[in-house]
Amino acid sequence: MNFSPNFHSFVFCFIKPETFVKIHYMKKSLLTLFLSFIILQSFGQGGNDIKLSSLPYYNYGKGLGLTSPDSLFQFNIRFRIQNRMGYNRDENGNPSFDAQVRRLRLRFDGFVGDPRFVYVMQLSFAPGDVGEVVEGQNLNIIRDAIVFYRPNKHWNFGFGQTKLPGNRQRVNSSGALQLTDRSINNAKFNIDRDFGVQVNYLHEEKSKFSYNVKTAISSGEGRNWTKDPDDGLAYTGKIELLPLGSFTKDGIYFEGDQAREKKPKVMLSGAYHFNKNARREQGVLGKDLYEKRDLKAVFIDAMFKYSGFAFQAAYMSRDTDDPETVSEEDGSKRTVYVGHGYDLESSYLFKNNFELIGRYSKLLSAEKISLKYPDQTEFTLGLTKYMWEHAFKIQSELTFDQFEYYDGTEKGSWYLRFQVEMGI
Repeated sequence: MNFSPNFHSFVFCFIKPETFVKIHYMKKSLLTLFLSFIILQSFGQGGNDIKLSSLPYYNYGKGLGLTSPDSLFQFNIRFRIQNRMGYNRDENGNPSFDAQVRRLRLRFDGFVGDPRFVYVMQLSFAPGDVGEVVEGQNLNIIRDAIVFYRPNKHWNFGFGQTKLPGNRQRVNSSGALQLTDRSINNAKFNIDRDFGVQVNYLHEEKSKFSYNVKTAISSGEGRNWTKDPDDGLAYTGKIELLPLGSFTKDGIYFEGDQAREKKPKVMLSGAYHFNKNARREQGVLGKDLYEKRDLKAVFIDAMFKYSGFAFQAAYMSRDTDDPETVSEEDGSKRTVYVGHGYDLESSYLFKNNFELIGRYSKLLSAEKISLKYPDQTEFTLGLTKYMWEHAFKIQSELTFDQFEYYDGTEKGSWYLRFQVEMGI
């Protein structure tokens, strides 16, 4: 219907101009609401089902995560890269250069059905992580694959493959280290990962005496083992004492005082590991032995942090009744590494996020294997620049190793490393 100008004049005679403007804007608002309703209805029908209520919730914390609207599952993804270059001089003075992707990892975690049921998966892809490809043996891509049940803040029960509750430096992620790698003692004695059942009781208070008790029963063969089973298992128990209360931001799980503790914090821990009928040189690591052995390992750790200063000390040992195994076919031998060692590591984090680190390590072979393995002393000085805590850092390290042989001779080697780590 068309209205003449006379009609508009007639309307304005009875309606004030301000009222007419209000009516005009009301009509525009109603039109906008109507169009919005039509658009939402079109998205909610047919093949393009994009209802707003079905979109996941995203979060950006440790990695990139999403949670379903009904909170029935949560998925979080993280990655980590370590790129390294180094200059080395070995015991005989021969120089060499080393350049590699030291670590490349993907991690996934979250829950399914109920936040009390948690999963953790971690995959590794760098050559040093996967290890040498041997015909007929598994490719070690899977590092962690475990499901936890956490009924409350104190208890958690795990089933699957992950780290055993061993020495502190090994339990910490390699992405949470101050230096470019762990110590020589960790390389010889750590109990790494295994498949089994873990039960942990955690009792941490911010400013009160706290403690954690961690236990595991596992296969004793190490990660991704699928060869013939045997009748031996590994048993691990650990207790952690926090006499001055818990560390800020779970500070026992990363090296250095990134949190700049406002009050002194101390951790003391001890762990014992018994591996019955172990089939590898280091229990869960190393080449296969020609005969099975019962292995016993002890780990003692101490940590102190306050106002940017950090100190940690560690003792590790392994023993067995007879470390030497002999092949029935050709008489060749493989030996369990037995002995003990200790680490002392100290650091200070400056306000510009440069950190100066020093470490001293001593590795002592047991007398019964001293003909094959020399004692070793290691001195390390490092400088790290934290761009974003441990997630993005630039590291440099100078290390000198001294080897002492059974006949009294000594040889030395050293290396200079540069490493960049980035991850979320």
